[in-house]
Amino acid sequence: MAAFGSFALLIALALAAWNLLAGAVALRLIATGQPSAISPERLADTARRAGIAGFWAVTAAAFALVWSVFTNDFSITYILEHSNRALPGAYKFSAMWSGQEGSLLLWAWLLGAYGFVLRLTHKRDVKLYAYAGAILAGIQVFFLAILCFAAPPFSLYRGAIPADGAGLNPLLQYPEMVIHPPMLYLGYVGFSVPFAFALGALMMRYPGEKWIKITRVWTMVTWLFLTLGIFLGMHWAYAVLGWGGYWGWDPVENASFMPWLTGTAFLHSVMMQEKKGMMKSWNVWLIFSTFLLTLLGTLLTRAGLVSSVHAFAQSSIGTWFTVFMGIVLAVCIFTYILQRDHLKSEHHLESLVSRESSFLFNNLVLLAACFVILWGTLFPILSEYVVGNKVTVGAPWYNAVAVPIGLFLLFLTGVGPLLPWRATSFRAIKRNFVLPCIALWATVAVCLAVGVKPWKDGAFDQGSFYAIVAFALSAAVFTAIASEFMRGTLVIARQSGRNLIWAKFMLIRRNTRRYGGYIVHIGVVIVVVGLAGAAFNRSVESEMALHDKLSIGPYVLECVGATQDSNANYNSEYALLDVYKGGKKQFQMSPEKRVYLASEQPQTMVAIHSRPEWDLYVVYEGTNPDTGQPIIKAFLNPLVSWIWAGVALMFWGTLIALVPSLKPAAQKGGQA
Repeated sequence: MAAFGSFALLIALALAAWNLLAGAVALRLIATGQPSAISPERLADTARRAGIAGFWAVTAAAFALVWSVFTNDFSITYILEHSNRALPGAYKFSAMWSGQEGSLLLWAWLLGAYGFVLRLTHKRDVKLYAYAGAILAGIQVFFLAILCFAAPPFSLYRGAIPADGAGLNPLLQYPEMVIHPPMLYLGYVGFSVPFAFALGALMMRYPGEKWIKITRVWTMVTWLFLTLGIFLGMHWAYAVLGWGGYWGWDPVENASFMPWLTGTAFLHSVMMQEKKGMMKSWNVWLIFSTFLLTLLGTLLTRAGLVSSVHAFAQSSIGTWFTVFMGIVLAVCIFTYILQRDHLKSEHHLESLVSRESSFLFNNLVLLAACFVILWGTLFPILSEYVVGNKVTVGAPWYNAVAVPIGLFLLFLTGVGPLLPWRATSFRAIKRNFVLPCIALWATVAVCLAVGVKPWKDGAFDQGSFYAIVAFALSAAVFTAIASEFMRGTLVIARQSGRNLIWAKFMLIRRNTRRYGGYIVHIGVVIVVVGLAGAAFNRSVESEMALHDKLSIGPYVLECVGATQDSNANYNSEYALLDVYKGGKKQFQMSPEKRVYLASEQPQTMVAIHSRPEWDLYVVYEGTNPDTGQPIIKAFLNPLVSWIWAGVALMFWGTLIALVPSLKPAAQKGGQA
């Protein structure tokens, strides 16, 4: 299989190179109109077919790697280092992205799959799709060149082949890790498509805004994948790492978050270009930046430039990525300078208090957040280059800078939908903002009444203050969006004479993009409420002998046993804890510590009991070597389940926004 996989990659590289070369020549001939012995249309079609064939070649290589994992072919170095015989079948798939070479192959395969879909739908706009296809081929050439020459996944092991492999990284032996990396990669790789359309449209001076509509759909799908990938990663970190949190401002976490921020900004600002012909240059550079940030994230993960639980070891492919990013940036700058007169805005901002200005401020805040995170992520690298040693930037710095930015962004989320286009009258402001303001101050009053106060032990408590602000703004934004839904629902109900449920359904169906977006915003509000709960986390830790008790919040944990277990893949130790509330036993929890036999690496398996108001989160930290008794750490984390509920709502809102709106029925004889 090693020879087959390597040959498939070489074939895929040759096909991608032909796709790029033939496509570029054909497009040049068409643009100049010069006579040629070869029909440029036919040459472009051969390029498209080469792209389709290239996808199947990469698929064959990916199949060869997966087959080698399942057949325990330890003659391949990658399989030897990332799998073993006792590894469960589901996690054998995870071996494909557990190492550098396999993850790059997954990237190339997903890029081929996106290109395959694009090339099959090329008749929607043959010329634009030809440009996008050639640009995607250029990106594919880069990744396949790395796979063929710098990080080959089918390298053979030199020496006597061991009977068993080193095993999969224990951190990846968790159900979500079968889904999280592919979902994240679908987001990362998917941004190549809107980038290709944007660059292609700029190269050919594409008339009108049709390319924006095509790009918007691709970007929404990609944004959804990246969103789900980020939050699945958060849930994995929460359930596996055993530190009681879900986001630690890790450099690789940041690397996935930055293109999400710029991609979100692009999705908002394209509405300005569609409706008003504004922010054309802005939109082009937003999508260029998003693609470059996905490459930067891949570079940080694979080159070993930063210290992270997610990152791979030091690697020489960092030079490849640095050079490629330089080439991409140079192409973008050159094309923009050459065609910038094509991006002149058709209208200008008329008022600072308008929906247009809210979109502009929204973009500025998102980019400010991205810059802050980028600076903090790269600061250790820059400091090492300047002063000779790495100076890391920790979570307190990020929270101090990013949290206020995030709260201001939440404010804009509520303000934008309430502002009309062009300009806003004082009467409109008064009408639209009364209820949200009431909700905001009522929430502040409730927080203070129930004991949530911005001070602790007589001193100002920044965490509690920010939490109160987040709760209040969330209530205001939710009220603003809910009032928009209610106004539209009542209008349709009066016009149709139908009930409110039917009217709300029709309201959404008639403008799925707008109201799907509102549902996404409600999901964001719910996520923010969940994140704000972290200000009130509590934790206790204790060594627990048999029948010892540990109290946290309303719960009392009693140790009723500690035992061991083993199977072919790992040995485990776990504690049995009865949980009481109000003197009555509620349930039992069994936090666990595993040691995987192949790698001899430990792994924490957290026990979590979730309720809408809080999570009881219990970690088995091992045993005291002197007494042999288990050490238990328990957390009470408020509102965490709201985060996952908000993500689910964001998912459904995005799906609704992707559905075409219901067109008005044709008028016949004066009747609908």
